[in-house]
Amino acid sequence: MSYTGSCHCGAVRFRLHAEPEELTTCDCSLCVKKNALMTRVHESQLEILSGAEALSEYRWNTGIARHFFCQHCGIYTFHRKRAMPDHYGVNIHCLDDYDYRQLPVRATEGANMSLHGDSLRAVWPGPREAS
Repeated sequence: MSYTGSCHCGAVRFRLHAEPEELTTCDCSLCVKKNALMTRVHESQLEILSGAEALSEYRWNTGIARHFFCQHCGIYTFHRKRAMPDHYGVNIHCLDDYDYRQLPVRATEGANMSLHGDSLRAVWPGPREAS
């Protein structure tokens, strides 16, 4: 099964070639502010149909995760995951006519992932190192 999605203005259109099985929230400072509700897909399961040139990219902290937003309407569409660089987190709210309410939601820890700084914990058991 596949699903189409877009940003608010429609400049960015994409297709998921996967059935969402669960949703995740994250408590990192970025995800909290954007109120992200995501589903995870392998990079081979996300196809950008149009508007790749309309995407803006935001990186912070380690620079591994790549967050994509429409430069016209500002909507967060998806991001390359830090913990799994070969996967995307896709904003479930961007899928066209998709009822996500029956999917389980899992809270993930992002606030205490290894960050750059002197007072942070040395090891976080979650992310794989990017190769």
